[in-house]
Amino acid sequence: MVFKRRNKRSLWQWVADAFYPKGGWGRAASYVMHRLRRLPDPPHKIARGIAAGVFASFTPFYGFHFVTAALVGYLMQGNLLAALLATFVGNPFTFPIIATVSLELGNWILDRELGIPLPEIVQAFSRASVELWHNFTAMFTDEVAHWDRLGVFFDRVFLPYLVGGILPGIVTATVAYWLALPAVTAYQKRRRKKAMKQRKAAAQPAGGATPAD
Repeated sequence: MVFKRRNKRSLWQWVADAFYPKGGWGRAASYVMHRLRRLPDPPHKIARGIAAGVFASFTPFYGFHFVTAALVGYLMQGNLLAALLATFVGNPFTFPIIATVSLELGNWILDRELGIPLPEIVQAFSRASVELWHNFTAMFTDEVAHWDRLGVFFDRVFLPYLVGGILPGIVTATVAYWLALPAVTAYQKRRRKKAMKQRKAAAQPAGGATPAD
């Protein structure tokens, strides 16, 4: 295959790249911004897509942020690739902040106990993922599914996270939209001006001589 990697990455390489991409987070952020600016859609559609991706990063659907971003971007009539790229906002450095703020706000709104430590949140999502996979495979084996454990996770962690992530997600997505809109607009204007200059230069005869009447 043309696009197949010659050297397959191991599981640990995948994990390492998730926490520290090749070239560093600065280079990864620069690449995302470069791709966002060069998208062909109108600025308002790109900005909507960015807002959708940012909002999706505040949801507790870990492992499905791409799907969530694409769905929200579609509903907002935004650029879907911009929505996917904007999920970069959710990364190992920002997720602890997002998770803590969302869960604490959700517990406050639902009038629940506050102050769940971040390690417990991470462990809860990890155990839920393992349990969900176990229950899925149990449908094809003799194992017994335990949905009660997932029920506890949904009530204590997932629901408060979901409720609490809505407001900060909307606020952050709105800020991202209004920051992205003028930035993408200005970039596209510069590209159009540059393209026009290049076309004019290419249309001129060699040596700058004007054609004879």
